[in-house]
Amino acid sequence: MASAAIDLGATSGRVVIGKYTGDSIQMTEIHRFQNNIIRVGGRSYWDLWGLWNEIITGLRKAASSGETIESIGVDTWGVDFVLLGKDGHFLAQPRSYRDSYTVGMPEKFFGTIPREELYRRTGIQIMNFNTVFQLFAMGQEGNSALEAAEGLLFMPDAISYMLTGEKVCEYTILSTSALMNPATHDFDDEILASAGVSRSLFGRRVMPGEVIGTLTGEVASETGLGNIPVIAVAGHDTGSAVAAVPATDGNFAYLSSGTWSLMGVETPSPIVSDRSFEMNFTNEGGAEGNIRFLKNITGMWLLERCRAAWKKKGREYSYPQIVEMMGEAPAFRSMIDPDDESFAAPEDMPSAIRDYCLAHGEPVPSSDACLVRCIFESLALKYRLVLGRLKVLSGKNIERLHVIGGGSLNAELNRMIASSLALPVIAGPAEATTAGNLMAQFVGLGLASSMAGMRGTLASDASLRRFEPENTEAWDTAYSRFQKILAQ
Repeated sequence: MASAAIDLGATSGRVVIGKYTGDSIQMTEIHRFQNNIIRVGGRSYWDLWGLWNEIITGLRKAASSGETIESIGVDTWGVDFVLLGKDGHFLAQPRSYRDSYTVGMPEKFFGTIPREELYRRTGIQIMNFNTVFQLFAMGQEGNSALEAAEGLLFMPDAISYMLTGEKVCEYTILSTSALMNPATHDFDDEILASAGVSRSLFGRRVMPGEVIGTLTGEVASETGLGNIPVIAVAGHDTGSAVAAVPATDGNFAYLSSGTWSLMGVETPSPIVSDRSFEMNFTNEGGAEGNIRFLKNITGMWLLERCRAAWKKKGREYSYPQIVEMMGEAPAFRSMIDPDDESFAAPEDMPSAIRDYCLAHGEPVPSSDACLVRCIFESLALKYRLVLGRLKVLSGKNIERLHVIGGGSLNAELNRMIASSLALPVIAGPAEATTAGNLMAQFVGLGLASSMAGMRGTLASDASLRRFEPENTEAWDTAYSRFQKILAQ
């Protein structure tokens, strides 16, 4: 007996088959594909139809894999959504959170509900691409799809709708929108009204592990899977990833490490205070109704954009080459704030980093190797800053950091993080999102009683790597300098 996980990230997607033996979660990727942003008419969209074709291809492969597929679960990136017309069909391709149409919208929205009040009601970090600001921006531009909409589905819910015909609103993905009160798990009607929508647009709310529906006859026939259920998982990919943190107690922080970094702790209830507002921390829903109290941090986006710029100029580096060349650069020579606005979407990332260094009195990186070292060290130092604030705001005793996701394979960065934080780093699983997706399905199928209970299974995985702090005095000195740079 096996389940199929559909995992859609902002750059790629895949379909994975997973089995739970009681002692382990076994996963096999059977289909991987690109997720491309389409830019047309000055707007940026996701190619939902292209994604759908790839998903169907993946599910066909699952059906012919030799495994008996018992369920399907879907997770995606957060905040984006699809609008439905009165006939139940999609009105347009979903806009991408990378679209510039939300720039400046939060400030306009705060004329209706002030910034502090919005945070008090939602506990969500203020970012211009939050769903509430996307909806407001659409209203400002007179978006015809929004005006005609009679339904709204967040991205994982949209895929589940295409699979089953059932319109739902999953808790963890809703929690990213800044439309929900984290204490009540319910919509805030005043915020909805200010955004220009009503709760009637949304489907029934479901929790991870709850059955959404069964495959439509069309999909069952087209894929060969038959009449199997689609089970709600933590639809926000980070929610699924954190569910798979291999922790045996609560004294940990996590770092979901990839293009974006998300650092946080688990709490039984939201943390909404003046200090959490000032520090711009967010409260997102956890897989079992708890809260993921966290901070969004720019991650390997910086390196990815540098690599893209270098490739255009004929310099293409493998990851081993990047690590090797970084070792040739002097330590702590140049530092940046990875979250500076200038790094959000520059035309040329290497130039943006050099410009930042010049403006802040830092030595300008003189080579690609120096740029890489600047990125890695600056990220490790920014994680230290955020972890310190997490400790203060949550009051938790944090004894270690769990690094999950693709970044768990970045041994060099993980060594730096352990030394910067002066804490052990446990790296893995790399496939945390998929594991968390499957765990919710196993609970829904009755194979496990809780996702928390399966963490012990993951903790015994031999592939986990542990990194201990080294040379902490040098990192302490670097951190003092880093704080001064950020204070400028």
